[in-house]
Amino acid sequence: MAEFTMPSLGADMDEGTLLEWLVAPGDAVHKGDVVAVVDTAKAAVEVETFADGVVEALLVQPGTTVPVGTPLASIGVGPVAPAAAAKPAKPAKPAKPAKSARPARPAKPRRAAEPVKPAARGATAQPPVHPPAPVVRRVARDLGVDLATLTGSGPGGEITRDDVVHAADQHPAPAARTTPAPPAPAPREGMRVSPYARRLATELGVDLAAVPLPADGVVRAADVRAAASGPAPTAAPLVAASAAPDAEDRRQRMRSAIATVMSHSKREIPHYYLTSTVNLGAALDWMHERNRDLPVTARLVPAALMLKATALAATEVPDVNGFWVDDRFQPATDVHVGMAISLRGGGLLAPAVHDTARLSLDAVMAAMRDLVVRARSGRLRDTELREPTLTVTNLGEQGVESVLGVIYPPQVALVGFGTVVERPWAIGGLLGVRPVTTLTLSADHRATDGFTGSRFLAAIDRHLQHPEAL
Repeated sequence: MAEFTMPSLGADMDEGTLLEWLVAPGDAVHKGDVVAVVDTAKAAVEVETFADGVVEALLVQPGTTVPVGTPLASIGVGPVAPAAAAKPAKPAKPAKPAKSARPARPAKPRRAAEPVKPAARGATAQPPVHPPAPVVRRVARDLGVDLATLTGSGPGGEITRDDVVHAADQHPAPAARTTPAPPAPAPREGMRVSPYARRLATELGVDLAAVPLPADGVVRAADVRAAASGPAPTAAPLVAASAAPDAEDRRQRMRSAIATVMSHSKREIPHYYLTSTVNLGAALDWMHERNRDLPVTARLVPAALMLKATALAATEVPDVNGFWVDDRFQPATDVHVGMAISLRGGGLLAPAVHDTARLSLDAVMAAMRDLVVRARSGRLRDTELREPTLTVTNLGEQGVESVLGVIYPPQVALVGFGTVVERPWAIGGLLGVRPVTTLTLSADHRATDGFTGSRFLAAIDRHLQHPEAL
């Protein structure tokens, strides 16, 4: 048996509040499945399990605040058969039609080169290599979709949430609404809504402003389901006066957490700083030419090139990529660049773009967009907050010409990029005007020295001079 504990999502976290369980006792889970939503001082985070098995017991009730390391659930560890994990139904036998509201038709054999698409209800499907995650099974139950009738579009045939929603849209259950449900409006001021409850409200067409406010001020999936099944109240209940300062309280808690870890960083880490000016002429010319005929959603921005160049440089100078733990440097095995993201309500998060050096530029750009959206809507994964190996902060959009940041422990380096400005620049004895940026490094003198840091900055510069190779 394994214990699922309150995770540590950074040096500034010593406790967390369990907002919602996405699993129940008896549910099969696999490594990487999202099983709970935890509220920290900075954001609500979706937490993954690190073991395969079956949930035996939930030890902490939603709304409870517990210290990091507190057991939240017990999981019976062991291999789980795909059929056991996909609880909604057993795979249909070829001789028998699957249960459906419409006559079943035999599935046509799929060619190897044909892309995998969600199957309509009534088509037989092979069990996925990876059983549906708990959140996928929950959405399927809510929308009345039989998982046994779907063919997944995810890796290895895994059924994703999008597959379930697509199947529900194509073949709505009898109890479904006959008219499209409008998107759920924003909650009332002072109301806190768990990420899953917010998504469920959108799917079920529930007006969050009309959901009665629970005693603890947190709206969860059960409250949304109750509002969806029962008659809507004639008027939205008034927000309790004590709940109104919730946004300000979160902001204060976030600033307090940041103050604690940054004070520790400046007190304990002997910082040194290096600065270099980088000519971005070649990088921007290449990027603009590439973006010329692409739709807006597929275009690159300079920050993507900077993030990828930093990751590649970190593979060449690994002494800046890792952690200072137990009075020694521990190099990281991969490069997971943390991208500093400012939150609309104030504060800062730096989730990881995993395996940044191995990603294509298009993949880096997609990951950046995805992280910004999810960071600002409270839908980050715990691994994205725990696993950055160094951090990049880019204040160019704010007009800042250079930034000398504070290292986030236990990391040993932070890279800063300033705004792109036009400056006189001499090449081959000829003076011209070039777009340049100020590149900075804040580094831990216990792990590296100025010589190593200068090699790192030079490697970033060199990669930015050859954008076609990024």
